Amino acid sequence: MNPFSKILVPMDFSPHAEAAIETALDIARRYDAAITLVNVFEPLALSFPEGSGIYSTLSLADFMADLEQALEEKRQSTATASGRTIQAVQRTGHPAHEIVDLARSGGFDLIVMGTHGRTGLPHMLIGSVAERVVRSAPCAVLTVHRRASS
Repeated sequence: MNPFSKILVPMDFSPHAEAAIETALDIARRYDAAITLVNVFEPLALSFPEGSGIYSTLSLADFMADLEQALEEKRQSTATASGRTIQAVQRTGHPAHEIVDLARSGGFDLIVMGTHGRTGLPHMLIGSVAERVVRSAPCAVLTVHRRASS
């Protein structure tokens, strides 16, 4: 029996996420599993006395288009380098919630994700996406630290 047939890899374009992709590719080769990259954009909901936010509708649309293009480029380069078919999904919302929701609705067997290893006060105040995903995911979660440079 194949324990992993669908692997979800959250992609925030950090070195930790790059390490997670490499780990997911190793697992995918071993178990002949499909890989899907997911990027989740969480817009800031800030309001000012003047009523304007950080993003105008136009600048947010431009930013989202750039983000989708970056995700597509990452999908293509990963597929080319690995010789595997890679899917990509762009979502908007709270990252941990969206990752868990996609894992559940997409029937994923494994989430392989990087962790920034946030510590101290920032961790206490906002927690980490990886920690929240581990606590609520409907499948196994493997967290990966950035690999050391040689």
